[in-house]
Formats: sequence, structure tokens, C-alpha cells
Amino acid sequence: MASLAKATFFMRELKARGCRFSLDDFGSGVSSFLYLKTLPVDFLKIDGHFAQHVAHDAVDRSMVEAIAKIGSAMEVATIAEKVENAEVLQVLKQIGVDYIQGFHLAEPCAIDEVFSCGT
Repeated sequence: MASLAKATFFMRELKARGCRFSLDDFGSGVSSFLYLKTLPVDFLKIDGHFAQHVAHDAVDRSMVEAIAKIGSAMEVATIAEKVENAEVLQVLKQIGVDYIQGFHLAEPCAIDEVFSCGT
């Protein structure tokens, strides 16, 4: 990001008009914490590489727990990516993740098919 100050100003202006923002792939980049603390985001998307193994990998679970805790402290909703089975969903629910996305919920589909996908 070229200018964090300009991005923050731009986001605040759009938020005043009703837009909401998500910080994507949180946990995968070094500057993610700086972005999270500075940018006025509404959602924190937990990188799928951590979320998908949360049921069987203690380190990934600890990372997801930490991210969920930070999101809660900042009043930023959390979204876990790559939720591909019920076991992972259950662990994420126990941890307190707010939203999920992934094949367990539904497979990606064309926008015209949105109401018939995954049924």
C-alpha cells in the first residue's frame, strides 16, 4: 500500500456513505497488524491456510484463536476462509469466529444461480 494515511482517509469517506470493508487473508502478511490497527475495517478475514487445519493442527488453532480474540477486542467481525467440513466449522464456532465461507457452506457459483447453489 503506497500511503496508509490516504487509504484510511478514503475508507473513512466511503464508510460515511455506507460502505463496509474487509481486511483479507489476515495472518499471511507481515504488515497485517499495522493495517488492522490503522484501517477502519469492519471484517477480518482469517487466511484459509490457518482455518482449514484448525481441527487438527494446534499451531493453526492457536493462531485462529488469537486472531478471533483480536477481532473481538477491536469490535471487528471475523470471517474464516476455506471451511470445507463440519469438523472445522465446529472448532471455529467454539473459538468464536463470527462468519465462515467455504465449500462446506456452498460451492462457488454464478451470480445468476445464487439461490440454487449448494442445494
